[in-house]
Amino acid sequence: MAQDGFKDWIGRSVIRRDVVTERVVEQLRATLSPYLFDALCPPGLHWCLAVSAHPPENLGPDGAEKKGLFLPPVDLPKRMWAGGRVETFGSFQSGDEVERLSRIADIKWRDGASGKLCIVSVVHELSARGGLVVRERHDLLFRDGSIAKQSPEEQQMPPGDLQWKVEASALLLFRFSALTFNGHLIHYDLPYARDVEGYDGLLVHGPLQATLMLNQLSVAMRRVPQQFDYRCVAPLTGGQTFSVMCNKNEGRIANAAGIITLEATAQ
Repeated sequence: MAQDGFKDWIGRSVIRRDVVTERVVEQLRATLSPYLFDALCPPGLHWCLAVSAHPPENLGPDGAEKKGLFLPPVDLPKRMWAGGRVETFGSFQSGDEVERLSRIADIKWRDGASGKLCIVSVVHELSARGGLVVRERHDLLFRDGSIAKQSPEEQQMPPGDLQWKVEASALLLFRFSALTFNGHLIHYDLPYARDVEGYDGLLVHGPLQATLMLNQLSVAMRRVPQQFDYRCVAPLTGGQTFSVMCNKNEGRIANAAGIITLEATAQ
């Protein structure tokens, strides 16, 4: 399909519904404790609510949702979470009936160092008790080609007022995949992640990093920020201890070698 043909996909939407249960809240706490802001429903819970659930025949060879259902049939085989924005207007409560309206907001093409790139931006609006609670935009990057390697000399993690050391264990990746019903093989199938996608190991989820960063900034600011912007700048692989740091309303995540993998700001 020609690139301009995907314009017809902009504006496509789907509605999913869910209920905030004590189980999902407790499982998020069990997965990310002690790295959570003290709230009845921690920031980042929205990534666990009203998620897409497809039978195996609707999954692509990478284990993620097959393109051409909701996402456009971009003819680039590899996908990754590039970043996004989270706007918070309220808080969820246990028992909330949640409606999530997901809409394709934009599709952009770029030429990258490894070849052609396509960025699909999806906006999710999660409502409960008659009002909007969270609006989230996430940018999915589709690409073809190898992973750009970085060295510790290229980017270094500056010191932070608040710092967490988090172990990127296989258990952490498994639990977050289960919480978000994420079947993407790069998070749990090591031969696939290494031999097909070209990573050095299993990949730590973009929204998992964003959840940790959002919670740390909430701790530093003593409240959940109204707007949280983040950008994944390098792959973060499992099997290492990574750093989550922030100064006032700015934060970064870096791997064990000091390479920055995520940058964020909060308002």
